[in-house]
Amino acid sequence: MAVVNPFRGVRYDGTHVADLADVLAPPYDVISPAQQEALYARSPYNVVRLILPRDADRGAAASETLRRWMAERVLAQDVEPALYFYSQRFTLPDGSAHTRDGILCRLGLEPFSTGVVRPHERTFPGPKADRLALLRATGAYLSPIFGMYARPGERLRDVAGVTGTPTISVTMPHGETHRMWRVTAPEAIARVQAALAAETIFIADGHHRYETALNYHAEGGGSGSILAFLSNMAEEGLVILPTHRLVKTPLKLAPAALEARLAESFAIEPLAAGAPRPPGVIDCVLPDRRLRLRPRDGVAEGLTDIPTSVRALDVAILHEAILRPILGVTPQDLAFTHDDAEAFEAVSSGAATAAFLLNPPTMAEVRAVCLAGELMPEKSTYFYPKLADGMVFDLVGPPWI
Repeated sequence: MAVVNPFRGVRYDGTHVADLADVLAPPYDVISPAQQEALYARSPYNVVRLILPRDADRGAAASETLRRWMAERVLAQDVEPALYFYSQRFTLPDGSAHTRDGILCRLGLEPFSTGVVRPHERTFPGPKADRLALLRATGAYLSPIFGMYARPGERLRDVAGVTGTPTISVTMPHGETHRMWRVTAPEAIARVQAALAAETIFIADGHHRYETALNYHAEGGGSGSILAFLSNMAEEGLVILPTHRLVKTPLKLAPAALEARLAESFAIEPLAAGAPRPPGVIDCVLPDRRLRLRPRDGVAEGLTDIPTSVRALDVAILHEAILRPILGVTPQDLAFTHDDAEAFEAVSSGAATAAFLLNPPTMAEVRAVCLAGELMPEKSTYFYPKLADGMVFDLVGPPWI
């Protein structure tokens, strides 16, 4: 059973922060060093000082900042518990406009073994240790996880009874609009709780944070819940972008020899500049050649070491038929980008020895992997746009409770 509860959110106070665009930030794991510096410069109250301090001891720095901002009422806690309906309006590079709706809530923590909350990607130990130290120090959920459920034909906005002027409305410099309404009516909260109670929650973003919350709860910390944004995957607005692989280490094979090895499992054709990438192909960019790879019959079926629900995915074929067996490349040898041009430039500049460009998995493929209880390789999905950190926080541990 998915347990969804309201909470007394902590939000920026308008008397200290005139424009929320100055204090919001993307999640910590997509903030580059240059962007971190830019966010620091944007405002002395930017949320980056909580989620990704540049101090050596991030936990201590974030804890001191959070306590000070609460004392100075830069941040203030709502008096009444609420669910927070959060809507993002955004435009894709192709010019199409979209809206993604969801509810920010306290989601009851469940071990993955219960099947109530299901992951779809593997995680790295480093980020979990970093986030646990931050959570222990601050006693606060500063960033929501992003979860999805499937209820075709139903709009969450209607279930929550959201109308009227939003509590928060902010347009970011790149054009995204973030709006939030507080849902406090008991009957509206009860409708949302009833609608989601029987649903499986699929983690879209925040696998490391969810596992961190489980560890924190096992230590006796927290409220038995996690700050979560839950969105209906059956609604318009859930977009997955591709995550391309950049090889950082020297290639074990010269380009010509690599092409010959690839030809054993893939039909190969030259990759024309600007050619759209149809489903089921992998584009390979090397310093002296660009190739389009189409798996030959039986390649996916031959990946018997990985689960059936995963082996047909482009990302699995790339990792298990090319990167690992031919190049000896591990996830630690990779960098990632979502931009085709950036991948080409990385190889041209020598920043990467090779790039492999993929199509994103479909929502149906993500759901199928989750329901099978299996996991995709790390960085298989990039749900766009990212949630904005700084919309609302949840205080769950000492010194707050």
